[in-house]
Amino acid sequence: MGPRKNTGGSDVVASVAELATEQARAGGMQLLGEGGLLQQLTRHLLQEALEAEMDEHLASTAEPGRSVRKGGNARNGYRMKTVMTEAGPVTLEVPRDRAGTFEPKVVPRHARRTEGLDNLVVSLTAKGLTSGEIVAHLAEVYGMTTSKETVSTITDRVLEGMAEWRTRPLDAVYPVLFVDAVNIKVRDGQVANRPVYVVLGVTADGYRDILGLRTSSGGEGAKYWQSVLTEIKNRGVKDCLILICDGLAGLPDAVAQVWPQTVVQTCIVHLLRNSFRYTSKRDWAAVARDLKPVYTAPNEQAALDRFAEFAAAWEATYPAVVRLWERAWPEMVPFLAFDAEIRKIICTTNAIESLNARYRRAAGACGHFPNDQAALKRLYLATLALDPTGRSRQRWSNRWMAALIAFDGRLSAGRA
Repeated sequence: MGPRKNTGGSDVVASVAELATEQARAGGMQLLGEGGLLQQLTRHLLQEALEAEMDEHLASTAEPGRSVRKGGNARNGYRMKTVMTEAGPVTLEVPRDRAGTFEPKVVPRHARRTEGLDNLVVSLTAKGLTSGEIVAHLAEVYGMTTSKETVSTITDRVLEGMAEWRTRPLDAVYPVLFVDAVNIKVRDGQVANRPVYVVLGVTADGYRDILGLRTSSGGEGAKYWQSVLTEIKNRGVKDCLILICDGLAGLPDAVAQVWPQTVVQTCIVHLLRNSFRYTSKRDWAAVARDLKPVYTAPNEQAALDRFAEFAAAWEATYPAVVRLWERAWPEMVPFLAFDAEIRKIICTTNAIESLNARYRRAAGACGHFPNDQAALKRLYLATLALDPTGRSRQRWSNRWMAALIAFDGRLSAGRA
């Protein structure tokens, strides 16, 4: 029977103080890495926790009248175990009992990493570091040897949470939904761009709510979009007042099937960008100048008049631009029914562009992904890392609350 190690709290502090003194005498105090103070302190604290767990286990399993000599349970030495922690690798002496019934909680029997290290790896991944960069970071800062496969295994633990997040219940009504796409590279036979569609909602309280992420391998017509919107509806969304997109084919027809009262608004910025594809660069400034009176008109009739003037001036030179605006007209004009305060935030997908920029940065760091699940995992981790201070949430509320007051009774009715 091995005796209980004397690792009381005062001894831990004394040991750390002694180590700090020795390091200071040697030329400097080291906090991180092999032999650092944090590593030593972590080892002492984990060892103390294991000893305390063993004491509690023996006390709870003791049988009245049965001493150690009569076969009662008791300590039975130690076994060595190296555990990876957020302070670096530490070697512990895990206590054993005669009955073999001791199951430590602070460092489970088969665990080789602490939960803190797993959380650190997930956090670094969420901030955009690749698996190779994380391996290098852990080696440089903590003196820890690991592998890309281990990092991938650690981050895979978020897959269950991602599945729950993608199917979680949603609000009954959203005044505004934004739909936009981020192109990522997926290796499916060969590396190719794959769109990941982001659905972002503005809640009735003016906050941002990312409803979901969905990949597609092609064929984004009305049938595809109806399946996407039906899934959102089945998660509790009864109504949406305005849906803003960048002219995705088939989406307006799908919206009409799922939420008949929802107004579909095309992003004006995307419409302008698409117009420039059909014009010579030397005419961009003139075309933009003549189109501005169309989308800044006080009402739809005035917009029609300004568009007629634009067509008279440019149709002979750029007929494709005129046809583009004619096709997009039903989804371009709805925002003209609102006042200027609401127009400026519902006529574009700018509200989702900063989010897309974060996603592109997270995806770009990896180059390409082996499959859709790996890509979605990366973007989900980037989602978890958004707005850690809560300041962005407050800015969203300040930006939207004044505009939401102007919406009709469908907003309050849907919430009820």
